[in-house]
Amino acid sequence: MNRQNEIITVSAPGRICLFGEHQDYLGLPVIPMAINLRVTIKCKPRKDRIFHLLLPDIGREIKLVFTDNKEFIYNNEINYFKSIYNVLYRQGVRFLQGYDCLVTSEIPINSGTSSSSALNNVWCRFLLETGENVPESWKQPEAVGRFSYEAEVVEFSEAGGMMDQLSTAVGNLAYIDFADDNRLEFLPARLGTFVLGDSQEPKDTQKILSQTKIPALSAAHKANFDYTQIDHKYLDEFKSALTQKEYTISRAMIKNRDITREAVKLLKADDIDHKKIGALFNEHQYILDKYLGISTPKINRMLEAANEAGAYGGKINGSGGGGCMFAYAPEYPQKVAAAIEQAGGKAYIIKMDKGITVKLRSIRNLAEVCD
Repeated sequence: MNRQNEIITVSAPGRICLFGEHQDYLGLPVIPMAINLRVTIKCKPRKDRIFHLLLPDIGREIKLVFTDNKEFIYNNEINYFKSIYNVLYRQGVRFLQGYDCLVTSEIPINSGTSSSSALNNVWCRFLLETGENVPESWKQPEAVGRFSYEAEVVEFSEAGGMMDQLSTAVGNLAYIDFADDNRLEFLPARLGTFVLGDSQEPKDTQKILSQTKIPALSAAHKANFDYTQIDHKYLDEFKSALTQKEYTISRAMIKNRDITREAVKLLKADDIDHKKIGALFNEHQYILDKYLGISTPKINRMLEAANEAGAYGGKINGSGGGGCMFAYAPEYPQKVAAAIEQAGGKAYIIKMDKGITVKLRSIRNLAEVCD
């Protein structure tokens, strides 16, 4: 599709994981919620075959020169702009013209709020909008998320699941069951205000995922169980066959699974018990901190400060080891935000938001630039 006279703007939200942290790669359900901090790509057509991307938030500039008959080479680098192009190229998508693209983001970077997956989704959706041989079904948010997952996790053999890509594509509040062919169901609950707190501590997502995923999977292999079915009594029968870490991690995963199952029932109820939801956040956080070991002392202090300021509960967000936490604060969000900042974090008052959006605008003046 040749869009020589249109500026294309694609936007996608960040996300927080309400329940099910470190569960998707075990085939267990998760409950993510898209938030109203977004990444946006705004693109104006060029007269050559170059994608020229400006990323001022991280001080980067990227030029991708493409041709009709080959994929991009990675040169020992992980480059999602290239990998998404390559994944679509293998599906038969072709491109006729280049674009100047400006990428901006409100989402805290490398902090567990899926800034990377949101960016991958907007880039993927932009390519699907401008490419040739693209079925309309591929442009649907869930399909975009699946393409991004293939380009991000499968292409580079990374450790994560599909939650980030799907949730930042479809938006809103979702229940995703990875044991049921990644079945996605939107939840009707209308939750109140949250406060996101960025600890501004650096995190190593792949390292943390490896420290939790590997022992969890090895325990299941040794004891021959499925995380969707097993209970604690069965696991205890095989305790002697497992390392202490395998036993501790797998037991924690089962408990978090049960918390998520309880949460989805509450979130489908006609009359939501908001304080019970907050209490489940705290219970989830305790396991993530004490047994999976993914929280940090600073994040724990931020959560304690938020709860003392009137939050109903909260937890670390994302893979852990740094990054963000969130607090459920439908009554006193400003007070909770101030408490988080007093504890050393950067606070954002947030709410649920929609998924990927696409806007097309005709170019009135060919001298227009992405500004």
